[in-house]
Amino acid sequence: QVQLVESGGGLVQAGGSLRLSCVSSRSTFELNYMAWYRQAPGKQREFVGNIIRRGSTMYADSVKGRFTISRDNAENTMYLQMNNLKPEDTAVYYCNTELRFENYWGQGTQVTVSS
Repeated sequence: QVQLVESGGGLVQAGGSLRLSCVSSRSTFELNYMAWYRQAPGKQREFVGNIIRRGSTMYADSVKGRFTISRDNAENTMYLQMNNLKPEDTAVYYCNTELRFENYWGQGTQVTVSS
């Protein structure tokens, strides 16, 4: 099993920045990937980006160039640095991973961007 705990959400003005954290109960070296998803009110959960075991990252087009995913293996933590935030980035942000073919989600952290 894997427990994921997100933190770092909050209220920020458009153009501002936030950094989200996701702490895993398992070593990041055991996980094939760690990912960020988000869900806005009334919308489906959508992929934001991920980082795979060897460290490569990929991003949704909507956040490319503004968001950066990184990882601290010693702390079993993944980060999401979000810059130049827009009101449309407002959502609950979830951490996701997979271990032995089972999917795991964190409880989510709210990000609200005011215009």
